[in-house]
Amino acid sequence: MGDWDDDEKTAIGEAGMAGHLVAARRNERAYVVVIVGPNVGETHELAGGTSEVGRTSATPIHLMDPEVSRRHARFVVQGQRVVVEDLGSTNGTFVNGTQISGPTELADGDKIQIGTTTILKFSFHDALDRAFQQKMYDAALRDGLTGAFNKRHFKERLESELAYAVRHRTPLALILFDLDHFKAVNDTYGHLAGDSVLATFAERVSSIIRREDVFARYGGEEFVVLSRGLDTSAARAFAERMRRVVDEYEFRFEESLIPVTTSVGVASMPDVEVVDPKDLVSAADQALYAAKSNGRNRVEVYAKSAE
Repeated sequence: MGDWDDDEKTAIGEAGMAGHLVAARRNERAYVVVIVGPNVGETHELAGGTSEVGRTSATPIHLMDPEVSRRHARFVVQGQRVVVEDLGSTNGTFVNGTQISGPTELADGDKIQIGTTTILKFSFHDALDRAFQQKMYDAALRDGLTGAFNKRHFKERLESELAYAVRHRTPLALILFDLDHFKAVNDTYGHLAGDSVLATFAERVSSIIRREDVFARYGGEEFVVLSRGLDTSAARAFAERMRRVVDEYEFRFEESLIPVTTSVGVASMPDVEVVDPKDLVSAADQALYAAKSNGRNRVEVYAKSAE
């Protein structure tokens, strides 16, 4: 009797799963996912009609790539067909490596290059596929506890942002954070409280950074923000604003109010001579060390004289 009950439950489960799969396949929709570029991991559904791609936030598919035109290209959904066309962009639109000159129909799996660095992958997905794909991208790019980007992705972005800043002679700032006395938080309140502090810290910083900034967890209690276009003065002001947001917030875990502050080091090129990406990180780390040495809960800026 027990075996019969087990068989019946299994049959019902299989039937239910089959029903989900049939419904999902019936509802396949067109998507593009950013596989290379500043917005890597983002997924966009191509709903009926037209979806424009560009650097301006007014476009439905907003790419934070300075080499993408403000209105760069558009996707047009025509029943079961999806076409892409360039909108007279500066750096062009390419499908599978070939520059397009007119409306081009897309096939499942096609890769669309927008400008010189950003690449999208086109595919049809059902709801189950999309959720799975998003989880996979998030796992590859983000820290599981805080939701900030992970160190590997940060290092990739640092290289690309640095190359752009050098090529176009624009400022690039790196802001490095270390939570003050974090070991004491773990020792006093427990590791669950420490995890809560890290996650809440990430939320606070994420709430005020710009969309184009790269926010990542760099180490255990170290975080970093990479900010395009900020010179030393602007980066210092931005870092001070983030420090205050942390200092003025009441961090709580269960019944405990936990005192949390952060020390911050700032380095910005061209004030920092950068040959290798590690040079900018090293300069910010020196400034962070100065902030901790000078009393913590403060912002310090890298200076050559400190070497």
